[in-house]
Amino acid sequence: MSDYKGKLLVLDDEVELRALLSNYLGSRGYLVRQAENARHLDTLLARESFDVLILDLMMPGEDGLSICKRLRLAGETIPILMLTARRETIDRIVGLEMGADDYLGKPFEPRELLARLDAMLRRQSILGAHHKQHAEACEGFGDYRLDYSGRRLFHGDRELPIHSAEFDLLQVLVANRGRPLSRERLLDLTRGRGANLTERSVDVQILRIRRLLEDDPSGSKYIVTVRGKGYMLADEIKP
Repeated sequence: MSDYKGKLLVLDDEVELRALLSNYLGSRGYLVRQAENARHLDTLLARESFDVLILDLMMPGEDGLSICKRLRLAGETIPILMLTARRETIDRIVGLEMGADDYLGKPFEPRELLARLDAMLRRQSILGAHHKQHAEACEGFGDYRLDYSGRRLFHGDRELPIHSAEFDLLQVLVANRGRPLSRERLLDLTRGRGANLTERSVDVQILRIRRLLEDDPSGSKYIVTVRGKGYMLADEIKP
């Protein structure tokens, strides 16, 4: 067996696919647990910690989108890679809006899944090292404050719900305040080049962050759209 890479939780209603993923990823250094439905998933998440959740979109009972949304609303920050047989762009966008960190269409090459998982874990490791270096650090912008040690966002004394992908993107914008960053650059800094996401996913994440920060989600008091260049955190935030 390869050197240990991390612990995965796979939720898919197809027994054969779960077994295939478990055997393949297990031989590549991952410890894999399997869940057959939402109830089993909840039991495992309550009992154990995992590095990534591989979640099927189309399932009987509670589907992947509903599960993803429910987990995020409950404050669960585990990175989620969503599997979907649907190819339409809108389905992938909805998955990202519900809180997924990446997606992969069925059928897929196992090596592509492995590459995406390796990229997700590599990004988490890099960010973890950064957070350890800044264990006591907090950084403010306007009326908001990022707590790097707890990976939390505060408005005054009130904590706001933010999942891992949004936090990573906001952290990059705060670190580069006043400087426009292209969608491609934001993807590089937050996901790593191996994640292979679309630039449209950055727009989805920006919209979700704006909904947290702005009274009017279409506004740009905090996050400014710079035409032809990308996005930036405003250098001077006016009351």
